[in-house]
Amino acid sequence: MNSASSRSRTLKAVGALGMAAATAVLMTGCGQSSDSATSAATSEAAKVVPQKQTTSPSASAQLTEDQQERKKVLDATKVTFDDAATTATGEVAGGKLVDLDLEGVDDDDKDESPSPTGSGSPTGSADPTGSASPTGSASPTGTGTSSPSASPGADGPVWAAEVAEKDGTVHTVRINAVDGKVIEARVDADQDADDKKQTADLLARATQTPQQAAKVATEKKKGTVTSVGLDDNEGDGAIWQVDVVGSDWKKTTFDVDAKNDTIVREETDKD
Repeated sequence: MNSASSRSRTLKAVGALGMAAATAVLMTGCGQSSDSATSAATSEAAKVVPQKQTTSPSASAQLTEDQQERKKVLDATKVTFDDAATTATGEVAGGKLVDLDLEGVDDDDKDESPSPTGSGSPTGSADPTGSASPTGSASPTGTGTSSPSASPGADGPVWAAEVAEKDGTVHTVRINAVDGKVIEARVDADQDADDKKQTADLLARATQTPQQAAKVATEKKKGTVTSVGLDDNEGDGAIWQVDVVGSDWKKTTFDVDAKNDTIVREETDKD
């Protein structure tokens, strides 16, 4: 009786161990199956959904060299054309603006444009790095604002203006385009009587202001005015030549009749 009971208990124990082992095998198999299914699903999803790019192409890489330079200068410019014009004319008693140019923007183009004074525009020949030019003679207006120690290249972009007195005497005024302070104000030393007369005659024919011409140009093309200059329209009156840089960083030049504010020519730079 005791022997039978002992043998029965032994068989039960062996059976229990067998069941436990079988259960473990089944659980392991299920886990492996689940992991395999998950791995396969992940692999299939990767084929359908592309991996997210961690870097995007640079927008500046799509711009031309000229467009990149315009963007660089304009991003740093805080003083608008209107404010610079007001500051420049304020440096010369009774003066009128003849030319106003944001240095560093298409300076090569400005070199090719004739100066209303016929003596070569100081804004066109300016060093694109913005280095200060010689102070020359003191301004008869008594401003004495010339500062040879100023470094426009280090301080940022510069507005370079030509402002004429009633008799055509031209003054050069350079303005920091970041803080609006006058860097330099001087009389152009290389003017003669003919130069002054030519400038005075052009101003007499320009019944519309440069600000009005700039408004006409920006109404035609939204953008930032980077240059306005008075010129002779090949003997057919005076024109204001206005450069406008749009949001695409392309420059459009408008020739605006200085008498009736109509656009007589328009050209967009492809670079």
